[in-house]
Amino acid sequence: MPNRRNVFSSLASRAVSRAVHALWRHAQRAGAVTAEHPGPYAFRRIGEGTRLAFPQGTLFGTRWIELGDHCVIGAEVTLTAGMMPDLDLGPDTVLRLGNGVVLGRGSHVVADTAQARVTIGDDVFCGPYVYITSTNHSYDDPHTPIGRQWPRSAPVEIGAGSWLGTGAVVLPGARLGRNVVVAAGSVVRGEVPDHAVVAGAPAKVVRRWDAEEGWLPPLRTPPPVPIPEGVTSEELRALAALDTAGPEAGTLDAAAGR
Repeated sequence: MPNRRNVFSSLASRAVSRAVHALWRHAQRAGAVTAEHPGPYAFRRIGEGTRLAFPQGTLFGTRWIELGDHCVIGAEVTLTAGMMPDLDLGPDTVLRLGNGVVLGRGSHVVADTAQARVTIGDDVFCGPYVYITSTNHSYDDPHTPIGRQWPRSAPVEIGAGSWLGTGAVVLPGARLGRNVVVAAGSVVRGEVPDHAVVAGAPAKVVRRWDAEEGWLPPLRTPPPVPIPEGVTSEELRALAALDTAGPEAGTLDAAAGR
């Protein structure tokens, strides 16, 4: 015979679980920050289609922060302008995100002043827990605790189309060119040229694009095959059900009847 008390307890536990998850989904929707629903934050600009997921990380100095159109800001992302809240940072923007920027969960973008601003170009994608800062501790005085010494600051620029892998760190004074790849866990400082791949701590260029010779050293894997125009979701499901041994260029066309 089933124990009625255990059955009741199980049903009650499931009901409570469903209610908690429903409330959390409601909180995520209601707590998201957009141009139409900025919540308690007064950003200098929030572009059309931009959304900061709930819960947000630390946000202050938002009067000096500009967010472009169609940005995706993950949960628990920190965006700050100034060393601390309630500072007057002057008339200029201190932190600017271009259009289509993606910041993964738990990332931090910390900008100091207009002279040491952070500028992120269009279509820059960042994985989770990326840290970008224009200010850093100094340790000039060996007799004073490092945390009490005046920090060093320098502007940071990340070129359009770049990709920063999980846990990457970008330090003050870094300037990344266009379409730069930063490997996960790398620590970047200084100049990085356009169309380069950097890795390590400190990060070094491990691959570059040459207009005449292509990627140097050559890529070890073939480029992905794009989905042909007009392929329907039903055709994609049919393709997924096929037992394919490898990524052959004609497979998708064949599954789509082309």
